[in-house]
Amino acid sequence: MICIVALVVLSILGIFSAANRKLAKEAFDCVFKRITFRVCDTGFDEKARIKILAKISKISPFFAKKINKNFEIFSWILFVLMISSAIWTGYGVYNFYMYGSCNGLNQTGICVFDPTDSHNQLSPVELSCSDSETSEKDLKIEEVNLDLFPSKKTASINEIVFVGCFECDYSRKVYPAIEKLVKKYDVNFTFIHLPAVGNTEYLSSYVDCVEKVSFEKFWEFNDLLFSSSKEILEKETEVEKIIEKLGISKKTIETCIEDKETIKKVQEGLTEIQKANIYGTPTVFINGKVFVGPKPYRVYQRALK
Repeated sequence: MICIVALVVLSILGIFSAANRKLAKEAFDCVFKRITFRVCDTGFDEKARIKILAKISKISPFFAKKINKNFEIFSWILFVLMISSAIWTGYGVYNFYMYGSCNGLNQTGICVFDPTDSHNQLSPVELSCSDSETSEKDLKIEEVNLDLFPSKKTASINEIVFVGCFECDYSRKVYPAIEKLVKKYDVNFTFIHLPAVGNTEYLSSYVDCVEKVSFEKFWEFNDLLFSSSKEILEKETEVEKIIEKLGISKKTIETCIEDKETIKKVQEGLTEIQKANIYGTPTVFINGKVFVGPKPYRVYQRALK
């Protein structure tokens, strides 16, 4: 077994060293003879044994003697560890490709491909006074009345619900990917602005009013809010300039914002979204499947039917 372990290790090291490539060839010869039920007469297994024991004896002569006595068992242990490590690594690679995390969908933890855990980051929100912590298992969109929020209705069997905040860095990071999916696949799409960062609560009223005035221009307005700097979004006067650039009357929007019906609807929307148990933005639902944090485009795309 030590020849197999050595072959794998030396093959990797051989990429950078000619000396290790030579040893890898010896290891391969030894492995080939073993799997064809022949005796390894190259002497490589004994050479590997001596080198390993020499290293261990420098640390602990006692353990070196014990390992020498049970070297075959030691070789099997190394082999099992190597196979287990390879399987675990493969599992991590698969998860990262499928879900953007080595640990699975919406799972945080150490991931060599995403050391900062950027695909699971979010801006926390608190919508209720409950003391209990919520998790992805609590997230649900089925009971939420989506008619209270801006929606694009199509003949598609796919549905995307994007819950984000205009000033949330992670929402801003993922919005282009969601927008690309919506345009490319013409899916049913609902956008829900959930204030999580900065002074963005007032934008909920603007979202409602711009949609009322012009449904088509609302989506342009939405795109502009996500692409504008966060400093601009902090100033209501700057947002009004964006509206005027779209050809929408500032006075019309102001009148709408002050209307009691608008105030009531915005509050109803905030109350309604509590049913989804959202605990951070962005949260994306695709055909009922939930994605917390900014996932890679491929992850969202794969959730479509």
